[in-house]
Amino acid sequence: MKYLGLDLGSRTLGMAVSDSTGMIASNYGVVRHQEDYELLLTKVKEIVEELKIEAIVLGFPKNMNNTIGPKGELSLWFKKRLEESLSIPVYLQDERLSTVSATNALIEGNVSRKNRKKVVDSVAAQIILQTFLDGRKLDEK
Repeated sequence: MKYLGLDLGSRTLGMAVSDSTGMIASNYGVVRHQEDYELLLTKVKEIVEELKIEAIVLGFPKNMNNTIGPKGELSLWFKKRLEESLSIPVYLQDERLSTVSATNALIEGNVSRKNRKKVVDSVAAQIILQTFLDGRKLDEK
């Protein structure tokens, strides 16, 4: 099964895709949207069709105390809109600290601050998707 991982931010959408076996997540890029979520839905739909995506994994930002704040509510709304416009499953994946992990990985890789800003959201999406895929592998054992 091929998955699309999404890290929804207020101005950008980080994306990652899995291989066709659903084992490995790879960076796919970033879409800038400036809070035009309807346009963003159209873009995601195009990518789903182009890459023959079978399911979406959307990062679900929860507060550290496990409550759902405004960004979590936005993700719930976006999940609902994705499900309405696409006929594939949309899964939520806890994304707490994914951007921190992505930033730390880029720093360890000696990526400059300027270049980190360009890719951090897609690396965060890759971490979100890989976490989901790894969890599914554990569930199958």
